[in-house]
Amino acid sequence: MLRAFQWDLARQVERLDHLLDLLPRHADWGYNRLYLHLEDAVDYPSIPGVARADAYPRRDLEKLVAAASARGIETVPIANLLGHTQYLIKTPEWRDLNELRDPATGAALPAGQICPLHPRTPELVEKLFRDLAPFCTAGEIHAGLDESFHLGKHPLCRAEVAEAGLAAHFARHVARLHAAAARHRLGLGLWADMLALLPETIPLLAPLDGLSAYDWYYHPFGRRPRMELYNFSEYDLAPALAAAGIAHWACPMNGAFRHESAPVWTDRLQNLAAWHRRALTTRAAGYLVTSWEPHRLAFPTTTLLSAAAANLWLNPAAPDDPAALLAAGLRRTDPALGAASARSVARRLMANDAHAFVGNSRWEINARWDTVGPRRESPAPHARFARQLTRLAASPVLVGSSSFGFLGATARFQAYLAARDAFVRAAAGHVHRLRRQVSSHPDAPLDPIPLTEACVAFAVRLPAARAAARAMWTASRPAPTFAASPNAALLRADAARLRALQAGLRAAVRAPRRVFRASPVCGRWTLRFTVHHFAPCHQKVVVEQLLADPSAPDTPPVWRELHARVLIEFRADAARQSTPNLRFEFAVPVENPDAPLRIAARCLGEFAVSHIELTDGVATRLHLPLRARHVLGTPAPASGWPKIDWATNTGVIPLVLGPASKLTPGAE
Repeated sequence: MLRAFQWDLARQVERLDHLLDLLPRHADWGYNRLYLHLEDAVDYPSIPGVARADAYPRRDLEKLVAAASARGIETVPIANLLGHTQYLIKTPEWRDLNELRDPATGAALPAGQICPLHPRTPELVEKLFRDLAPFCTAGEIHAGLDESFHLGKHPLCRAEVAEAGLAAHFARHVARLHAAAARHRLGLGLWADMLALLPETIPLLAPLDGLSAYDWYYHPFGRRPRMELYNFSEYDLAPALAAAGIAHWACPMNGAFRHESAPVWTDRLQNLAAWHRRALTTRAAGYLVTSWEPHRLAFPTTTLLSAAAANLWLNPAAPDDPAALLAAGLRRTDPALGAASARSVARRLMANDAHAFVGNSRWEINARWDTVGPRRESPAPHARFARQLTRLAASPVLVGSSSFGFLGATARFQAYLAARDAFVRAAAGHVHRLRRQVSSHPDAPLDPIPLTEACVAFAVRLPAARAAARAMWTASRPAPTFAASPNAALLRADAARLRALQAGLRAAVRAPRRVFRASPVCGRWTLRFTVHHFAPCHQKVVVEQLLADPSAPDTPPVWRELHARVLIEFRADAARQSTPNLRFEFAVPVENPDAPLRIAARCLGEFAVSHIELTDGVATRLHLPLRARHVLGTPAPASGWPKIDWATNTGVIPLVLGPASKLTPGAE
C-alpha cells in the first residue's frame, strides 16, 4: 500500500526551504508520495493571469519535485477541474467557463465552477495538464472534482442531464479528463465524494484504465465512513470500485477546519487511525494524509500529525489510540524527547480538545461580537480554559525545546481566543447591567468602572496574542507576509471593536441613555434562542425581519436576513446521526423590536429551536410556550443528489412575542 501526504499550497504558500527540509523527514517516516494542491499557487506558462502574486515560480516547483524524487517520493499535482475552480473563473480570460449564469442576461457570474461542456473547457484542460505533466513523477494527475454541487446548471449541461442523467453527465466529464491525461501518459485521480453521491457513475467508469478514487471523510468512524449530506449515514464505495477496476484510496486529514488555530487532536488522530484500519481491510491502493486550509494554524502542527500517523505502519503492533499516536509523533518530531515527557505533552494537548475553538457557533466571534456576547452562556468556562492554555504554553518541554516552539505559540494564541470568548460575554453582561442601572436610576451617574477595567485587561492581551500569532506564522512562512495573514487580520478587527466599545462607553458616561444604543458586544435589542441540533446534516438557521427599504419608502416591506449560521460543527460529537444533547445558543442584534421576526431553516436537514426571547437587558419579551421545541426544516435525504440551496427557506416559525417584562437590577 502506498503512503502519501498532501500539502495545501493553494490556500497557503509555505516557504520553499521549509518544505524542502520536510521531505527527508517524511521519507524517513515511510511516505513515498506527495500530493500538491496548487490552484493558483504556481505559475502556468500556458494560462497566464491565473497565478496569484505570491505564487511559486515554476523553477521552485521544479526544485521541490526534484528534491522529493531524490528522497524516493513521487509527486502528484492536484488540478481542480470542476468544483473549486474559482482560481480559473476569477480571470476574465476564463470567466465564461462558469457553470452559473445570470438568469436575465445569460452572462457568466463571477463565482461558481467550470462547465464541463463549454467549448473552451478542452482547451483549458490541455493547457493545464501540459503545464503540470513534468511534475507528475508518480504517473498521475489528480483532477479534484469534489463538492461540485453546481453540476448540470449551465444550459449546455442541463440538456445533457435531461438526455442522459446526472451520473452519465459526470462520467462523461471524467472520461474526457481521463483521455486528456492519457495523452500525457498519465493516470487520473479524483476525490470520491461525487461517486458516493452518484454511485451509478461507478460502473460507467469501468472501461477507464488507471483511474483512482480518493475516498475522504474527516471524522472518527467505525467500520465505514459516513456522508454528512445524508445525516452521517454510512456508505461503502470499496466493493463497487473494486468491481469497476478503480483504485481505492483511504484519505484522512491531519489539519484543521476553516478557522481553527490548532487541530482537535483527538478527532484528527482517531480519523487517521480509522482510515488506516479501513485501508488494510479493503486492501486500498494507498493511504493519503490530506491537509487543508492551514493558514490559521502553525503549519508544523500538521507535520506533527503526519509523524503520528507514521507510527501506524512503522510500529504496527503498537496501540493506535490517540495518546499513543501523538506521543509517538512528538518523539519523531524531536527524538531527544523522552517517552514519559512525550506522553505528558500528548495528554496535555489532548486535554484542550474539550474546549477547542472549532465549529460555526464558536467561529462567529471572528466576524462580529454582538452575536456572541449576549448569548445565555457563562464566561467562566472560557476564562478557565485561557488559564489552562497559558499554563500549557509555559510548560518546560514547550519552552525548553526548539522543536516545539510552534506548540507553545499555538497554546498562547489559543489562550487569547479563550480569553476573548470570556471578555466578550462578560462585556455584554456589563452593558446590560448598565442599561438596568439607567432604567432604575435615570438621574444617577453611570458606573463604568467594571467594564472599563475589563476592557483594559483585555487590551493588555493583544500584543502578546500578536506575538504568538506571528510565531505560529513564521514557523513556516516569510515574516513580512504576516501582516496579511488571517490571524493578523483577526487581531486588527478585535482591536478595532475594543476601541469602538471603549468609545461607546465614554459617550454613555457623558449621556447615560446612549448605553441603550447598539454596541460591538450587543445590539439595541437581541433575539436569543436555543438551537437543538438533533440530526446533523447540512442545515442553516436564519433570522429574518419584515422591514421596509429606507431608500424606497413607498414599497411594501420584505423579509430581510438579520443573521444566519450554518450548523456544521466539524466535531466528532456532531458527526453522528442522532445527537439529542447537542445544542447551541443563538443571539441576533435587532434594531427594531416592533417589526415582525421569524426563524427559518435552509438547505438539508432538521433542527429545533426553543427558549425564544427578545431582550435589551432590561425588558424581555417571550415567545410562548418558552420550553416548546419547534422543529424546522425537512429530514435529510438518505440517498440521491442533494439539493444544496442556502437561499430558500425549508421551514419557518413566525415569532409571537408577548408583552415586555422587566428584569430586576443586577439580574442577567
